[in-house]
Amino acid sequence: MVQALVLVGGFGTRLQPLTTDTPKPILDMVGRPFFSYMIDWLESHGVDEVILACGFLPDQIQEVLGGGSPRGPKLRYLVEPEPLGTAGAIRFAAPYLAERFLALNGDSLADLDLTSLWESHIEREARISLGLYPMEDPSDFGLVEIDEEGLVRSFTEKQTGAGQGLISAGAYVMEHEVLDLIPGGRSVSIERDVFPLLVDNGLYGLSLDGYWKDIGTYDRYREACWDIIEGRVKSGVEHNAEGVFIAPGAEVSSEAWIGPRAVIGTGCRVGAGARITDSVLLEGCRIGENANIHGSILSPGVTVAEDVAVRNMVLGRNERIDA
Repeated sequence: MVQALVLVGGFGTRLQPLTTDTPKPILDMVGRPFFSYMIDWLESHGVDEVILACGFLPDQIQEVLGGGSPRGPKLRYLVEPEPLGTAGAIRFAAPYLAERFLALNGDSLADLDLTSLWESHIEREARISLGLYPMEDPSDFGLVEIDEEGLVRSFTEKQTGAGQGLISAGAYVMEHEVLDLIPGGRSVSIERDVFPLLVDNGLYGLSLDGYWKDIGTYDRYREACWDIIEGRVKSGVEHNAEGVFIAPGAEVSSEAWIGPRAVIGTGCRVGAGARITDSVLLEGCRIGENANIHGSILSPGVTVAEDVAVRNMVLGRNERIDA
């Protein structure tokens, strides 16, 4: 059996107000809970069980995702008693983990080749293997340097102008015995407190093929939506060259202008003459006639009055924008 532990305990602070009362794993992304894309990805690489290490509003996550589909991985939920950090959460899950398992951060949309990472880990007899991803501008993430054998040699903190390099994609294959290095019952960072202990001692990295994007900011969340619709990442969503997705049950006037790049969620109503471009409207938004929405994200239930322009804004649940 192949297990994957996914860390979903964060508060999603960078995405608030979208995540003020909705955990990031179930934030709607092109008509589906975000985490459903991760489940599909893990299933495609032979994962049988997904353990979600939860913290913020775990009951909502379990209510939406349930126990998994009959043909997909089984879902199990663990709730941290307090925020434990990336390594602390893994240590907390230790009694439920196999001798070898995948560990992943739960805030990225990806279709990276996890099978190659798993096989490389076994071949190298590694203790931890890091999935790495090449970035043209890694300044928001920091760099990982590996040698020709794949051994991790160093980590470089975030810095402007670092140039192209490999970043950690937040996907690891781990041996259970490594968890003995993590003190229990307190917050511990796997990046700062654990990985440095294993440099030259069984820590490997592998650059992976495929797509990867951290969705933790407004811009990257919107970009990920366009990548799904336009087919840059593997998903079950029907592709559309204009980047437009209109959910079943949305009411859009034939006289509205939708796109390029727009998501219109379930239950939305868009009036005649309205223009929606480069924007995401989540469930139940109301857009008045001749309103203009551009470069924005509207939380569920937002109302925009007729003739109003909303540009480069992120609006919270049930907000109303009047003339």
